[in-house]
Amino acid sequence: MNQLKIFNVFSKFGYMFVNDVLVDWLTAFSLNFLLIAFAQRYPLLTRIGWVHAGILGTILWGCLGWTGWMTVVIYLVLGSLVTKIGYSYKKARGIAEGRDGRRGPENVWGSAATGAILALLFKLFSSFSQYQYIILIAFASSFSSKLADTFGSEIGKRWGRKTFLITSLKPVKAGTDGAISFEGTVASLVGSFVMTLVMYVFSFVNSFSAFLIVLLSGFVATIAESLFGAIYQDKFKWLTNEVVNFLQTSFASILSIWLALIFLTTS
Repeated sequence: MNQLKIFNVFSKFGYMFVNDVLVDWLTAFSLNFLLIAFAQRYPLLTRIGWVHAGILGTILWGCLGWTGWMTVVIYLVLGSLVTKIGYSYKKARGIAEGRDGRRGPENVWGSAATGAILALLFKLFSSFSQYQYIILIAFASSFSSKLADTFGSEIGKRWGRKTFLITSLKPVKAGTDGAISFEGTVASLVGSFVMTLVMYVFSFVNSFSAFLIVLLSGFVATIAESLFGAIYQDKFKWLTNEVVNFLQTSFASILSIWLALIFLTTS
């Protein structure tokens, strides 16, 4: 009898392993690298950046399905497009992104490591739907904050008429760590709204309250990132833009979880 129970447990585990791991993850891996092989012709990422994007995409598809994967593809496309707006102007002034705006592996993970961790947590908590919904809100917030940052930075560098240091409001050169402009701040809010709308379309956000939480978390985290960069980034060599990006997306996620626990679980 005990042997039969043990056999049933291992049979169930074996079925789950084959169904969830071998099928889902191998499908995710295969589809991602086929798509990456096709997409390398587009100058959005460096060659090694595309490889890392394939790894990220496999995690997202394996944990969240094609919708989770698609939201991040849209983020990547929008972020890359806004980076290229006015690129020659920014390059002439030495404030443009390097490699003609193409992103490398450090950019991929600086932007999406938090999202990847949350996707894995979503898969881990597959039996706890009440936690999964909050994890999805945190996932959405991490990318709304990053697109807000990209919109604000790139549009602010190109069209910001007056740039100030966020801590002192003293005029500084565009592109300075912690610099803000009115135009860039408005663009950040627009970026957060656009990414939140994408998350709503793909059902990661499914209520007005959740929409506001993701929108505000993304925007507030972008302001916090500017403040953090102005105070600390020049003091520590290890505090690169990518590390700051990870901290920003993590802050957005934590803030959204806190807000969701207050306003969504009691409503």
